[in-house]
Amino acid sequence: QVQLVESGGGLVQAGGSLKLSCAASGIIFSINAMGWYRQAPGKQRELVARITSSGNTNYADSVKGRFTISRENAKNTVSLQMNSLKPEDTAVYYCNFALRRYVSSVVTDYWGQGTQVTVSS
Repeated sequence: QVQLVESGGGLVQAGGSLKLSCAASGIIFSINAMGWYRQAPGKQRELVARITSSGNTNYADSVKGRFTISRENAKNTVSLQMNSLKPEDTAVYYCNFALRRYVSSVVTDYWGQGTQVTVSS
């Protein structure tokens, strides 16, 4: 029922910027949190940034000061502005929504399809 569609990935030179977006569709009662994760080749998926329904944010140490997460609640959308990109940021980026589909539902994680971000040196 719930589907997350990502956009904004691509190829960029080191020092450049990209903005990722992720929009959720389907039956959604409430969204508790939205986040971005990434997985580089041969590495475990890791949290990049997260924002709660109250607006609190959390960032991985490796991206603090460079990445900014934001949300548009009315559109069920989360974005990730990535500045000063480094080759080490190269990965597949996945958005994540922790949400309830109905008032009586348990909070459940949903994932986007992933979008490739490649940063050249």
